[in-house]
Amino acid sequence: MIDTDAVPQVRRVVTAIPGPKSAEVLKRRTEATSGGLGMAFPVIVEKAHDAIILDIDGNQIIDLGAGIGVTNVGNSAPRVVERVIAQVQQFTHTNFTTAPYENYIEVCEWLNKNTPGKFAKKSVLVNSGAEAVENAIKIARHFTKRQAIVVFEHAYHGRTNLTMALTAKNMPYKEGFGPFANEVYRVPMPYSYRYEGNLAKITEESLEHIIHKIEKEIGAKNVAAILIEPIQGEGGFIVPPKGFLPGLQKFANENHVLFIADEVQSGFARTGNLFACEDENVVPDMVITAKGIGGGLPLAAVTGRADVMDSSHVGGLGGTYGGNPLACAAALGVFETIEEEKLVDRARLIGGILTARLTEMKNKYSVIGEVRGRGAMQAIELVKAGSKEPNPEAMAKVIKHCQQNGVLILTAGTYGNVIRFLPPLVITEALLNDALDVLDAGFAAL
Repeated sequence: MIDTDAVPQVRRVVTAIPGPKSAEVLKRRTEATSGGLGMAFPVIVEKAHDAIILDIDGNQIIDLGAGIGVTNVGNSAPRVVERVIAQVQQFTHTNFTTAPYENYIEVCEWLNKNTPGKFAKKSVLVNSGAEAVENAIKIARHFTKRQAIVVFEHAYHGRTNLTMALTAKNMPYKEGFGPFANEVYRVPMPYSYRYEGNLAKITEESLEHIIHKIEKEIGAKNVAAILIEPIQGEGGFIVPPKGFLPGLQKFANENHVLFIADEVQSGFARTGNLFACEDENVVPDMVITAKGIGGGLPLAAVTGRADVMDSSHVGGLGGTYGGNPLACAAALGVFETIEEEKLVDRARLIGGILTARLTEMKNKYSVIGEVRGRGAMQAIELVKAGSKEPNPEAMAKVIKHCQQNGVLILTAGTYGNVIRFLPPLVITEALLNDALDVLDAGFAAL
């Protein structure tokens, strides 16, 4: 198991970032890896535990990104590590559709029990969020015998060919990579901060507009599924207005359209519920999960109504590594940690701190246009003072300040002007406030 004493939960900056050792290895990175790979934080990691990353120069960095919402239970969480070590000593792979193993089944049982809905459910395990999205679309089309998929502005669903078609933002996700899969139809997303209609009627007006587009431009009888993130991730943590998701689900149910929730980034206690769609008691036909499910190991799932999940022919679903036994072992450790450490409640506590501190900053700095999100999934949108014009330049300066002072934060947003916060749910209050102090100083320095 990781020596947690070697990674104390305090921020410590002992060199410039990147330090000399990291800078040397980063030169090798440039020479050895594809230029198409981005880099959010220029260090080389030596160890990580809970919410601290230790780089090879000895800098201890506060992690407010959790590997893009992956290490919700903390990096190298003890229950995850113990289960993975035990599993790797037993066997590393057989392929579940060749020679099955029990922990794949146990993961599916937990998902079937804990995702929204009291009806009979079944699951299939795959490797990544994009692969899970693709399988959900396959299943939906096979079950409904329809082809059209409805998705939303600002959506992000992955980088494979089909999921690039489902994803809204062109740069950097789609530019030059087409042609893309067809029978994908994009409709408006009610983005409250930038809504140009009557804000008091945003839900009503948005649903009316979307339903009109579906009925008149696609034909409701042709739609296999409506796919939506309950809180949009890469799009900028856009939270649908109250009543929108229930209204959308009602339309889907009335027209025999499957309603699919992409909970890849918002799931596993992140928002102060186990799943974000629970906030308004929305019960999807299928739920897509990944990221936080595996505690850092590659795993994803599609969980849905048993009749829907059973509709595919035998052999129609599967894959060599899908539900790998090591990843399944890690997931069971994640589930234990969420339950035993009460991380749903913890996310709400973190959310209270984030909301209070970020709102305080908004009141001080006119560059912050909006604070939004729920629980430990929150964001600020940066604008030019006195307007709603996106301000990516200010964002870049604040990010740079945080990097230099040992705080890792991530960006997002269609307009490249959103800072998002996805801290591990086990982060201490002292560490979170220290990171937010650094952020505050970054805005003051503007």
